[in-house]
Amino acid sequence: MDEQGEVKVKNPWYRPVVIFLAAVISVAIIIMVAISVVQNKPLKQKCKYGIVLDAGSSHTSVFIYEWPAEKENNTGKVRQKHTCNVKGKGISSYSNNPNGAGASLHECMEEAKQIIPTHRHHETPVYLGATAGMRLLEKENKGASEKVLDSVAYSLKGYPFSYQGARIIKGQEEGAFGWITVNYLSENLRKPTGTLGALDLGGASTQITFVPQQKIESHDNSINFRLYGNDYHLYTHSFLCYGKDQVLKLSMAKKLESTLKDKVTDHTELRDPCFHPGFNFTRNVQSFFNTPCTEDVKMANRNFFHLGLGNWSQCQQSIRKVFNTSYCPYSRCSFNGVFQPSVDGDFGAFSAFFFVMDFLNLTSDDLAVTKQKLATYCSTPWKKIKENHPHIKEKYLSEYCFSATYILTLLEDGYNFTSDNWKDIQFIKKIGDSDAGWTLGYMLNLTNMIPAEAPDTPLMPHEGYITFMLLFSLLILLLLLLFYIYFRRSTRTAQKDISVI
Repeated sequence: MDEQGEVKVKNPWYRPVVIFLAAVISVAIIIMVAISVVQNKPLKQKCKYGIVLDAGSSHTSVFIYEWPAEKENNTGKVRQKHTCNVKGKGISSYSNNPNGAGASLHECMEEAKQIIPTHRHHETPVYLGATAGMRLLEKENKGASEKVLDSVAYSLKGYPFSYQGARIIKGQEEGAFGWITVNYLSENLRKPTGTLGALDLGGASTQITFVPQQKIESHDNSINFRLYGNDYHLYTHSFLCYGKDQVLKLSMAKKLESTLKDKVTDHTELRDPCFHPGFNFTRNVQSFFNTPCTEDVKMANRNFFHLGLGNWSQCQQSIRKVFNTSYCPYSRCSFNGVFQPSVDGDFGAFSAFFFVMDFLNLTSDDLAVTKQKLATYCSTPWKKIKENHPHIKEKYLSEYCFSATYILTLLEDGYNFTSDNWKDIQFIKKIGDSDAGWTLGYMLNLTNMIPAEAPDTPLMPHEGYITFMLLFSLLILLLLLLFYIYFRRSTRTAQKDISVI
């Protein structure tokens, strides 16, 4: 007690041991909170990108694909992120102006620069695959096709991506990659329940690809793939000149040959059952002979009146003339002497198969009803057709009757589908957010050659995190217990000191 009689007792809170324990407990709590925040923070998924240009006969489309940097079963999980349709016709139309082919890609490739993160540009591969239009140009003028490819290559090399090449892909590749696409999107490649056959129709060629139930007798129609640890043995064939645009020229050439060959006067009439009644245009003969697909037919250069009759049954009879079914060197064939196994199982029909049949609302009926509806459509007067579809270009509008009739004839007489298995054909445009077509399958195949990147991972494994948090919690409880014991002991000591005084 001092001179004023006051009792002075040292405050136990300020003793070094108490301060140390409080500091340790505080730091431990802060560490636990920090680790919990970092451990449970959502992981930013690393993505890679790829660009595939589909240089078709009628137009070019640019597809941007995205997939996780870590791969699954040696095949990247790819999804379509963006698509851009290049303005103008396909690159094969630039045979007389090769530089224009490369320049036409500029707008869509600039879009790709904006969509793909800048730090990924240098590692993003760019592939251009040219299909049947360029296959025809190569057949007709190899030098011109090389100049067109050089032009697009020069253009693509000017962008900050990893240019991997521009080439003309084979018809069998186009068919096989289309098969991969529809089965990947349908998730059939991970299931043991079977796969979906692929039917592709472009402007200059058509492809059929499926897993056959019998031996493939022709080596040229066989292709093998390994995806998700499974081996696939496919039948595939591509018919050049049997896309909807080229087969129209082929069919017209045969009609012109039989109707006009022996007539020498200008302005002769061609009465065509595949065009609507009232359709009447003056055309030039050579507009149907400017392709290698009709090089076997020779006609003088002159004009003729193209008159529509709108008779579906006669139209189908005329289209059947483009299929040669008179010989087959194998146990069974489709047409033109090409081996084809029987079409078993489900099929996905995409590209022009879908666009034509969807426009005519013919994607869900049985074969008999489809034929009835198409016959009614073809017999509708041309004037009425234009009134019903005022915003569609007359060239495209006038060809739907022919194109749909050709599709039915190709599937029924060419590929040997029947009314019994017609329901097995699904006309599809997209599966999920991705277009059905060969480009996604192409990208899937190519990603096997792209090195995987290690994914972001949590700070520690989940089991380790739980163990760490448990032990740390026990440590904090122990420190709190020690703090409490020491505090009680210090308080009692202070009370005893007061009592003695």
